[in-house]
This record gives sequence, structure tokens and C-alpha cells, in this order.
Amino acid sequence: MAEGGVPYPSVFMVDSHAAYPPMPPKPRPPGRGGVAQSLLFLLVGLALCGLAIEACFIYHLYSKQGSVESGSAGMSIQDQEDIPKEVPPTSRPNPIVLPSKPVAHLTAGPQAPHGDGVMVWNMQAEPILHEMEYKDGKLVIQKEGYYYVYSKIFFSEVDVVFTHSVCRTTPRYLGKDIELLKSRRYHPKFGKMMSTSNSYLGGVFHLFEDDSIFVKVKNVTQVRIQHSTENVFGIYMI
Repeated sequence: MAEGGVPYPSVFMVDSHAAYPPMPPKPRPPGRGGVAQSLLFLLVGLALCGLAIEACFIYHLYSKQGSVESGSAGMSIQDQEDIPKEVPPTSRPNPIVLPSKPVAHLTAGPQAPHGDGVMVWNMQAEPILHEMEYKDGKLVIQKEGYYYVYSKIFFSEVDVVFTHSVCRTTPRYLGKDIELLKSRRYHPKFGKMMSTSNSYLGGVFHLFEDDSIFVKVKNVTQVRIQHSTENVFGIYMI
């Protein structure tokens, strides 16, 4: 104790070589590396789940197919024949394609030409008539336009003139028929032999609605109607 009754402070000794326990490391805040790693683990887990589901589906499919095949193998041949087989659907025939423009094609029937020489055509042999009307040996135009008209007549050649023509009547002109095409054949007869021949006419004309086109012959007894394809009459729009 110092003079005057004042106590001295305590004296401590410090050992600089003493060992102290290390301080704990400070926790690191979460960074980008941890988030990327978590996302990678999530994607890998999803991929593994997908593979497992696909494997289960393939196993179920093959198991079902195997059971069907084993069931068929266990059946007798008679039982397999009794099973109704799937019949393939029959293909329907293509519908008839209609022409895009008016057209007509006629062949001669058993009837002889009219007394005025107008040829009569067969309506029982499935004639082609599209946007065209047939009346008393004549084709009536339903639509104005340019048409190709043709006719072929099979006839016998004798010592008289045979005339083959394609004529037209129209409400625009009153009077006698208008000849559009004409063929005149004369074959003098030598001896008793008689020959046959063909007359063909064809041309393009501008026709109006309600015009009538027909074939006319002179000396109708010379026309030979042996086959329907030997005498024809047709028209079509171009």
C-alpha cells in the first residue's frame, strides 16, 4: 500500500506465447454458384423421371403385345378362322365427269330418214347430250358460242347423185334452211356391181341460243344403216 493509504493497482502478467482457440469463420452469403447447382440437380431429376416413365410405358406395351400373341398361339386353327377379319373398304367408282362445255354425239338408229331427208338419230343407245337438246332429229343450241359441227354418212353408190349436208335453222332468219356444210357425190354405175362409200363433213360456226342443227340427205334410199357407228352426228363448243 502506498503512502497515505492509497492502494496500488493489481499487476497482471501477459504471456504472448499462450495458445488461443481460432475464431469461427464467418458464413458466406449465398451466390450464383449455389443457384446454378440447384437448378442443375432439378433438371437431372426431371430427366431421370422422364426416362423411368418411358421405360414403364414400353414395358407395358410389350407385355400387352406378348399376351395377345400368346393367346392367338393357344387358339386352334379353326378358332382363328372363326374370328371375323377386317374387310378393307371397297373403293367407290369415280363419278362421271361432266363436260365443261356443251357437247353432243349421236349415232343412227334403226329408223330411216324422214321423208324430207332429215336424218333420225337413236336415243336408246346412250347418246351424249350435255347442255344440248334433241328434238325431231335436230340439236337445239342452249348456249351461244363457237361450235365444231361434224357428220358422217355411210351410203351406197349408184348412178344418181347423193347429197349430204349439215343445215341450220334460226329464229333470226325466217325462210328455208341454211346450209352450213355440203357434200355431193356422183358415181356412174358400170355393170351390175354396186359399191359403198362414206361422206364426212366438219366445220366451225358461231351459233346462237335456240338455233337448230341437223343432217339432211338427198336420195335417202342410198343411206346404209348396218352399224350405229357408221352414221354419226355431233357438235361441241370450242
